[in-house]
Amino acid sequence: MMKANGYIDLLIPRGGARLIQAVVQNATIPVIETGTGNCHVYVDQSADLKMAVDIVDNGKTSRPSVCNAVETCLVHKSVAEKFLPMLKERLDLHNVEIRGDEITAYILGKENVTPADEDDYATEFLDYIIAIRVVDDFAQALEHIEKYSTGHSECIVTESLFAATEFQKRVDAAAVYVNCSTRFTDGDMFGLGAEIGISTQKLHARGPMGLTEMTTTKYLVMGDGQIRE
Repeated sequence: MMKANGYIDLLIPRGGARLIQAVVQNATIPVIETGTGNCHVYVDQSADLKMAVDIVDNGKTSRPSVCNAVETCLVHKSVAEKFLPMLKERLDLHNVEIRGDEITAYILGKENVTPADEDDYATEFLDYIIAIRVVDDFAQALEHIEKYSTGHSECIVTESLFAATEFQKRVDAAAVYVNCSTRFTDGDMFGLGAEIGISTQKLHARGPMGLTEMTTTKYLVMGDGQIRE
């Protein structure tokens, strides 16, 4: 199928990252890259912390095996000492493994945190595992997301209108959320009907795709002898 030029117009691979990359790298017909979701929630210094716990918990534990699940939580250093124990208490209800940086381990106790490495921040776990990093500021959160995001769904929890608008402008992803779960990235939730996939590329469809996103334009032109000069 990947080389059926002239017979197939488009391939939309659905499955794991290895399958998707194999199709993207080997197909000679157009492909829409879908699915892989290394999604983040950034808890800003002005965040409602209870709301942030609810959002991270929903994003991680409601259905961890899907592409819109949260894989990494970034926490502003000014709220980390208060927020992280709240989050751990909630995640413990689902036996979520925490992989965190040194500050996270210091706050939660080294016995409760597996040291995180580069691979952890780059991994789509699809499991009851979450990576956590404490960041110095908004800019460092953006840098982390730019480095590790797969362009699927990203979220900020904040009470700052400036931080919210800057996050949505500067984060390059198909869906960028303020104060709500990444789990909403779904064709049905977006009112598109049956979902064909979630595109993480920019041409031509991006984000959740329904039948409309799969259509192209055909021009039917009726004339009466017109010619072009």
